[in-house]
This record gives sequence, C-alpha cells and structure tokens, in this order.
Amino acid sequence: GSDALLLALMALDTGPGDEVITTPYSFFATASCITRLGAKPVFVDVDPKTYNISPAEVEKAITEKTRAILPVHLFGQMARVEDLLSIAEKREIPIVEDAAQAIGAARFLDGRPVKAGTVGTIGCFSFFPTKNLGAYGDGGLVTTSSKELASRLSRLRVHGAGEQYMHEEVGINSRLDALQAAVLRVRLRHLETWNTERRRAAGRYRLLFAEMNLENVVSIPEEETGNHHTYHQYVLRCEKRDELQNFLKERGIVTRVYYPRPLHLQTCFMSLGYAPGDFPVSEALSRETLALPMFPEILPEEQERVVAEIARFYKKSD
Repeated sequence: GSDALLLALMALDTGPGDEVITTPYSFFATASCITRLGAKPVFVDVDPKTYNISPAEVEKAITEKTRAILPVHLFGQMARVEDLLSIAEKREIPIVEDAAQAIGAARFLDGRPVKAGTVGTIGCFSFFPTKNLGAYGDGGLVTTSSKELASRLSRLRVHGAGEQYMHEEVGINSRLDALQAAVLRVRLRHLETWNTERRRAAGRYRLLFAEMNLENVVSIPEEETGNHHTYHQYVLRCEKRDELQNFLKERGIVTRVYYPRPLHLQTCFMSLGYAPGDFPVSEALSRETLALPMFPEILPEEQERVVAEIARFYKKSD
C-alpha cells in the first residue's frame, strides 16, 4: 500500500515545489509518500462524523502549486468523491485515492454504485495481512483507467524498465511476489462475503448500543447516505477513551487507537510549520476514538460482551 501511493505520485511527476492536499487523520504512509518525493503535504481537516477529508477544506487549500489531491477512504467508508471530483476537474488536478482500508467499499453517484479506487485518476490499495483482503505479507495494488498511466506505473514498479534490462526512467523495486499473488487470488473469492459479514457485525453493534442506551454516551460510526461501508474498523468516538481502553484490556477485550497523534503533529513533519489547534477535528478524533473488535467471524455473544463491558464502564464512571 505504501508503494502504491508512492508509485501513483511518481507517475504524476510529483516532486520538489509541488503540494499534495491530504488529511492529517490517517496512517503515516498517506503523507510520507509525498515527502519522499520532495513535495509538501498540505493537510486539511476532516468531517467530524465520517472522519473523512472535508471537500470544503480541500478547495480552500488549493494553490498554483497543488499537484494532486489525496483523499483517504478511512476505516472502510468512501470520502465524498463527487464533491472532490467537482473541485478537481475544474482545475485539472489529479485525484489519488488512498483506498488501502476500503477495498469493496462503494458510493452511489448518479444512481449507480462506484467502487473505491475507481473514481479518481489513480486508486491505491493495501494487502497488508490485517486488511479486509490481506496477503500473508506486504502487498498492494494500483488502479487507473488511463492507458498511459498504466504503462508508466508498470515500468516504475520494475526499476523503470519497459523491457528487461532496458530502463527508460528510474523506478523502484515494487513487484508483488508470486506467493502473495497466489494467496490473494484465493482470498479474493471470499471478499464480498467477508465484507457482508463485517456489515452484519456493524449492524449488531448498532443495535446493541441502542439497547444499552449508550447512543448519547458514545458516538458510533455513521454510514453516510449513499455509502456502502465495509467496516475495516469499527471506530467509536467516546469520552475517557484511554481509561475505557484500559478497562476493556483488563477484561480481555482488545481494542486499538487509530490514530493517537495526527500527522501534522508528528515529529518528522514539524518543519511544515503546523501547530496544535490547526486541525481541531482531527486532533479531537486522535484523543477520542477507539476501534472495537471487528472481523467477519466475530460472534454475536462476543459483541454483546464488548458492549456490556462498555456500558459497565460508563455506569461505574457516573
């Protein structure tokens, strides 16, 4: 997935002096692929309900240096691609979709579903083992409808070679090995079923939080109208997040924090000049979000126990 993003920006000739607009509430690779090419990440804040990049903030951040817009379809839900397309097409700015967490996710545009990674100029996917479609090791995928970009991406992933030992440009070594490809060919057959089971589990969580009268205590994931969420993660927004996580850990329930520090406040990006308070929504999410157990095989009784323990924590805290 990291290489997919890097290759996408390389294919668009991203380099020193360029800016790429993206979100600070994402995995590190979303921004590191930009700086690795000598370009500048320009961060904008996210929607407080979907946690995805705000198109309105993207539009305000565009300058003559903008080389690309890089939205992330976070946790399995697509960003508002129709708004981003409208903004980008007027200015002829490419869109690189970070769909690492959203394989199989869809959004209805003009009455028809479009898949994550197929809307922008280039789509990028990750096959890290923890993803909805994972290999046994690292792996990724790049998609595009442009024959010219597809040809260039094919070269760039093999050291820039069009033919063996004939290098037209300097690329990288980013070939998917045969073992991972074989694993993915088998697992791909099950992706739709697995995503359906994740959606079913998300529906159970939703009902359980309502039954336990927790809807006003925690904020559960909001599936935006027109979206087909694939729930790579089921992320709550809650008070006393760290205390709740420790409480659940003591009871044998594993949770995760995505992400404890937004990208604009990471030490390696300090030279960009951002400061605490610049992106209040992203910073609040980093303090308040907690990912609950979510996988296709999760049992209803396991989910019942998770929500019951969360209810017990907040009752104890009152």
